[in-house]
Amino acid sequence: MAKQPLLPVEEARARILASLHTTPVESVSLADALGRVLAEEAIARRTQPPADLSAMDGYAVRAADVASVPVQLKVVGEAPAGSAYSEHLGKGEAVRIFTGAALPRGADAIVIQEDTERDGNTVTIKEAVKAGRHVRPCGLDFRTGDAGMSVGRRLSPADIAFAAAMNLPTLNVHKRPVIAFFSTGDELVPPGTEPGANQIISANNDGLAALIIEAGGIPLDLGIAPDQVGAIRDAAERAGAADMLITLGGASVGDHDLVQEALSPLGLDIDFWKIAMRPGKPLMYGSLDGKPMLGLPGNPVSALVCATLFLKPAIQRMQGGDSALHTSIARLGRDMPANNSREDYVRAGLDHVHDELPVATPFEVQDSSMLSTLADAGCLIVRAPGAEAAKAGTIVSVLPLRT
Repeated sequence: MAKQPLLPVEEARARILASLHTTPVESVSLADALGRVLAEEAIARRTQPPADLSAMDGYAVRAADVASVPVQLKVVGEAPAGSAYSEHLGKGEAVRIFTGAALPRGADAIVIQEDTERDGNTVTIKEAVKAGRHVRPCGLDFRTGDAGMSVGRRLSPADIAFAAAMNLPTLNVHKRPVIAFFSTGDELVPPGTEPGANQIISANNDGLAALIIEAGGIPLDLGIAPDQVGAIRDAAERAGAADMLITLGGASVGDHDLVQEALSPLGLDIDFWKIAMRPGKPLMYGSLDGKPMLGLPGNPVSALVCATLFLKPAIQRMQGGDSALHTSIARLGRDMPANNSREDYVRAGLDHVHDELPVATPFEVQDSSMLSTLADAGCLIVRAPGAEAAKAGTIVSVLPLRT
């Protein structure tokens, strides 16, 4: 393959996202809807409140009858929550009412219990109220036919409650994309295994599975393929009907980087290879017999940083959701040297300061083999290619890693 120039990060991400299609739509129960992305508007099936309701315990009155106080009114009935006073409220009358109960016909205000004094069937009103006081009008929240939630919304617990209130037992959402992945390398053994000579514990599969779940996808772990063309090919073929295939390692330039050799006969079509970024330069993207395929670096830190920048937005795009990377700003907590020609993603602690910008302090050692610093990082400081040296206190762009 002819050598390709290093691709800028933004162009790489744009090309990945442009190549993807949203997953099909399915109807799920509210119990299964958390974190899903709406594929169709959620339309209210009822009006809420369905009638004018009392917002307080007290007495339903006509505001005109209590414009001048104190005044005595005749208590003609009671309206507990879930029930109603069926008669029309007349002049000089009041109804004992409780929070959530429907206002009687003719009433237009509530006097709270603390502003009254009851004696048998007579209540003395001690505070004047205007029409509408302590009343939740019909349709205050929403009305039948209202579009309560729009397409592309990732559903939160409050959204689930909102859908339930709209009398929607199910919601139409995009299917979770299935992301198949496997690591490559003779040196890798799974966690819980005692490594032999020249072997290491594989951290990539479990870390990537967690990221896929966090992004809303379904992980399909195909395990570890040894550095053999046949084994790599067999692993890829087991991706089956997955929506995307991820390889971890084996896509660089060494003699044992066999992914391209193994998968070319299966229809591997490479869009780009190598990105102008650190960590994560040896990143590959294309398709395998029409299935989107992302080749992540084998180094665990590089793999997770690249997955954050490229795979997570891809999963969100496939679900019809927000695929943007939401960066913010912070003050630099330590001097930083000038950057080279690659966009740099620097692991840093992120300390929040009351009423001030957070402080991003880069870890002194940025070796890409160190998962401990990635686990401790609150953000990645994003440094443009060729960025000048920066002093502590400089405002920098950061990509938060924890919410």
